[in-house]
This record gives sequence, C-alpha cells and structure tokens, in this order.
Amino acid sequence: MAYKDPENTLILETTKGEVVIELLPDLAPGHVARIKELAREGAYDGVVFHRVIDGFMAQTGDVKFGKTGGANFNPGRAGMGGSDKPDLKAEFSNVSHKRGTCSMARSQNPNSANSQFFICFTDAPWLDRQYTVWGQVIEGMEHVDEIKRGEPVTDPDIINKARIAADA
Repeated sequence: MAYKDPENTLILETTKGEVVIELLPDLAPGHVARIKELAREGAYDGVVFHRVIDGFMAQTGDVKFGKTGGANFNPGRAGMGGSDKPDLKAEFSNVSHKRGTCSMARSQNPNSANSQFFICFTDAPWLDRQYTVWGQVIEGMEHVDEIKRGEPVTDPDIINKARIAADA
C-alpha cells in the first residue's frame, strides 16, 4: 500500500487486525518523534490495550508494565508505566478529539506524557486542548472498534507489532 507520507504513517498490527495511523508532526513534533522512536525500537511490540472504555477510547502504550513477555510485565500495573525516556512537554492544539483521533495519555501534570496513548472510539470534545493529539486513524478503525473492553481488560488485545511505513 502506498501512503501519502510513509515516514509519518504508523502501522499497528493488533490482535484484531491492522490499524493505520497518519502521524501529525506539524501539530505535535515532539510526541510524533517519540512515537516513531518507540515504534522503531520495537518498544510497542507486544503491548496490551490495558484500559478500554466502551463509547470512549482504547488506551495502550505502557511499554514498562504492559509489554507481554517484557521483564516488568504486570497486567495489574499496566497503565502505571511509561518508557525510560523523559516525559514530554505538552503540545496541546485546537484539533478536536473525534472518532479515530490518537492522543497521548498523561497524569494530572500536563507535561507527563511519555509512551501511553489512546484512540478515540467517538467524539470526546472535553479532552480538547488538554491532551496532545498526534495522529488520526486512516484505516482499520473497524479493528479498533473490536478491541476487548475493560478497566483493566481481562485477556487484553495486543499490539503485535508497531512500525513506521517507511521502514516496511
């Protein structure tokens, strides 16, 4: 498949199917760089969707506690970890959280995003200008819709492999 900008296209091979995300480096250059760095290192490979709320979003990306087969894998703590890289400075924008929007998870501190992210199932305008939007699902949203729900999820779905299209 030919993508408009392969260097800024993230492909997630999940247990439900392939999800293609257009990265938005003009909107959130630091966050896009982090997502690409972690994808290229294989950090997201094997990571579970640990928090999935029907009618809201699917959250993943805890490369410390949420990586199946990882040294620190702990389903009970998935969602509490990040990567060993420093937290990111917020890159809030006026882009709305809508169906298929990819945005960074964080703690109460606006500058605490690290590796975790979520994909919106539906519009979530209350998140606008409070979370960093870095991508938009352009293919495979039907697979995101199939991700197993839960907080935490029992026997969660997984990102089998995350890659940048330019590297494929």
